[in-house]
This record gives sequence, C-alpha cells and structure tokens, in this order.
Amino acid sequence: MSAPGTVDLMPADTHGRAYWAVADCWNVVRRGLTHYQRQPVLIAWQLGFPIVSVLLYGYVFGGAMKSPDGGSVRDFLMPGMFAMTMAFGFMNTAIAVVADVTKGVVDRFRSMPMAPSAVVTGRGVNDLIVACAELAILAATALAMGWRADSGLAASLGAFGLLLLLRFCLIWVGIVLGLVVPNQEAAGGLYAVAFPLTMISSVFVPPSTMPDWLGVIAAWNPISSTAAAARELFGNPVAGDGSWIQENALLMAVVWPLVITAVFAPLAIRRFQRLSR
Repeated sequence: MSAPGTVDLMPADTHGRAYWAVADCWNVVRRGLTHYQRQPVLIAWQLGFPIVSVLLYGYVFGGAMKSPDGGSVRDFLMPGMFAMTMAFGFMNTAIAVVADVTKGVVDRFRSMPMAPSAVVTGRGVNDLIVACAELAILAATALAMGWRADSGLAASLGAFGLLLLLRFCLIWVGIVLGLVVPNQEAAGGLYAVAFPLTMISSVFVPPSTMPDWLGVIAAWNPISSTAAAARELFGNPVAGDGSWIQENALLMAVVWPLVITAVFAPLAIRRFQRLSR
C-alpha cells in the first residue's frame, strides 16, 4: 500500500490464478507453434506423413483390400486412416516432451513464475492444433482421391470430433512416455509399440477376417471403436460381425478416451511434479 499523498506506479494485479494458468498455457502453445515456423522440416514430416500414408494405402494396397459391402474400398479405408493418424500422434507428443526434458527446457519453465500446469496443458493444446491441421489435410487428400462422406454436415463434424477425442486422450499417454523414457532415441523406439497397436485393429480389415483370438483383441482395440464410429457417422461401410463391442462403437468411441484420460492424465501430472525430486 502506498503512503498518504503518493501514487502507485505499479497497479495491483487483479487477475486470478485461472487467468494466469490460461495465459501461461497459451505462451507454451505459442512456443511450440513457433518451432514449426523455424523448423519447416518438422512440420513437413508431421503433416506430410499422413498424406503419404493415405496415398500409399489408398493406391498401392487398395487393390488388394475389399470393402465389407463390396463397394469402394476407399470409403471403408479413409476413416480408418484418419483414426490411425490420430493414434500415431502420441509418438510426436512423447518425442517433443522428452526433447524438452533432456534439453533442460522443462527445468527452466519450472523455475519461472508461471502456472505449474502450463507446461502439460500447453503441450496438449499445441498437439490438438496440429491434429486439426492433420485432419484437414487428410480429409482434403481423401476427397481428392474420391472419398466421400455420405452423411450430413453435423454427423461428419461429430466423426471428426471423435477422432480428435482419441488424439486428446493419447496426448496424455505421450506425455507419460516422454517423461519416462531417458532420451529421444528411446522415444523413437516406441514405434515398435505403436505399429502393432494400430495394425491389430479394424483400420484396414474387419476383425472377423482375423483368427478368432486376434479378432477379439482387434475389436476391443480403442482405435477400432473410433474407426468404426467414424465410418458410421461419415456414412461409409462399417465392418460389423454382431458383437457387442462393434454394435456399440459410437458409445465406446467416447468411453475409451475418457477411461484412458482418467488413467493417464493423473499419471502425467504426478510424473511431471516428481521431476525435481
């Protein structure tokens, strides 16, 4: 408080914790997006990989695949490719987090007067923005290849929303992995886990075409639920065998991400808080 007859040169800060948590989060997001501007190779890889994948599976392997309804295989394949791209995104999160940890960036953030949650939430928001760009590019590429969403605008937006929900829950998985693995080389090795996770699903073929035991695993894969729900909302062919998990794909496309978030979000926050201990 100023003495009588004097004027405060610095006005008191009237903003609360919530304001600064959002402001600090946005600063972290801006930092992440600035990296893409200064490292165009990075953005070319993250946004170019989905395009190459769609072209590869659509044109090279598309002739060897069959749609469940006997129609265009691209109508069946594209929603699965969207889901696969969202699933692979957790690797980018893990690599970015471990890079910040090993370079001391996270320690510098923790020493600054900023909201403790900003580092984690900023990474999440940054990755969601990139995921939106990836989906937009994928959809444009798929449309150019002949894919069409036969449902209305609202249903299509709902499908994209479920795809982003899958990406959101896997951001927490990526943060946990990025805080656990010792270096970027080890983080790159996680592709050995990500590849079978996406392959053993309904992304490319119906689970009913697999051996019984493997088909059950593929059907209960969260990626399969999102892919099946997206196909249903887009009005594309859906591979169903009458099982409960496939008949309730829309429900499970919401339940699975909520469960994964409920498990990994607290783990990510707890692990981040333990970094300085």
